Amino acid sequence: MSDPTPLLDLFAVESIWTEEQRMVRDAVRAFSREVFEPRVARCYLDETFPDDLIPAIGELGVLGANLTGYGCAGLDATAYGLIMRELEYVDSGLRSFASVQGALCMYPIWRFGSDAQKQRFLPRMATGELIGCFGLTEPDSGSDPGSMRTRARKADGGWVLDGAKMWITNAPIAGVAIVWAKVDDGDAKTIRGFLVERGFEGFSTPKMRDKMSLRASWTGEIVLEDCFVPEANVLPGVQGLKGPLSCLTQARYGISWGALGAALACYDAALAYSRERVQFGRPIAGFQLTQQKLVEMGATIVKGHLLSQHLATLKDAGRLSPIQVSLAKRENVGAALDIARTARGILGGNGIMAEYPIMRHMANLESVYTYEGTHEVHTLAIGRALTGHNAFT
Repeated sequence: MSDPTPLLDLFAVESIWTEEQRMVRDAVRAFSREVFEPRVARCYLDETFPDDLIPAIGELGVLGANLTGYGCAGLDATAYGLIMRELEYVDSGLRSFASVQGALCMYPIWRFGSDAQKQRFLPRMATGELIGCFGLTEPDSGSDPGSMRTRARKADGGWVLDGAKMWITNAPIAGVAIVWAKVDDGDAKTIRGFLVERGFEGFSTPKMRDKMSLRASWTGEIVLEDCFVPEANVLPGVQGLKGPLSCLTQARYGISWGALGAALACYDAALAYSRERVQFGRPIAGFQLTQQKLVEMGATIVKGHLLSQHLATLKDAGRLSPIQVSLAKRENVGAALDIARTARGILGGNGIMAEYPIMRHMANLESVYTYEGTHEVHTLAIGRALTGHNAFT
């Protein structure tokens, strides 16, 4: 029995990456698999995130890695995508931590914030000294963010916020929350972004418990009760849904790469197991049906990489559109979930054990399938772009 050629080498996918991109990939891979992976199963079972590793994550340069200045690495879109892939190869919770910090919290400050806000927040966020969270989703407002109920009313020297956000990654440990709220402005209601800091009176972030997915990740609520936010903490560069939706486009791009990491982890585990598991006198890798499953899984992973790499090229050229990101997020996450289910079948009963990563990835991907735009919403967005007809209403 000869050793197989690694999947992406076999189809020369990685040959297109530069030496710098490979160096970034290798550094993040070493940290993820040597430092984080030995702890991830226990973190998942205990429903906790290893906060003690946050300084090392910051030192690795993955937080806001594709932003420039303020201590950020300024990497290109491919290198950033590979970071997300390597983090999620170990666990979606690790990728979510970095993705929320960089794409959903640092990015809006970097793009829409004042110079003072950038100088004050971004350097500390790049090192992991200050953790952020992104407050858009509400208990009764998920796929329709325009129906949010969180309100901001003008007060002397700032604004007073009331409302609640739910399903917020990093909220329990965040030192600052990017909260999107409707501003009462005469007859009009405009959405603005507010930097709500830990310690502001009326601001709390209770942890959400008993999750069955993304357990190795902090998830919480944001509760705002007459919370005063000074004028200096309002993002000046944007109004309306353009602000939060542009942040989600950044995050979804990273998810399209991250999902490939989860898919690769499941494929690798299934391939290794099939070569070792003996039934009817030979490894199950020698059976036609097992090979068919592995081929279909591998082909899907290769195609997913080519799609995300195409988006990386468009992103670096400044030509990436939200609908293109919707397609990649929809396709790669859906494919990764199917791959996890197929891989679990190859492992049989062992596929549900914490000793192997597959069931954990499968459960995580159920959340990734839904968050930052559900599979159904992305389907309708693409359908609207293709037909010109809006099927949302």
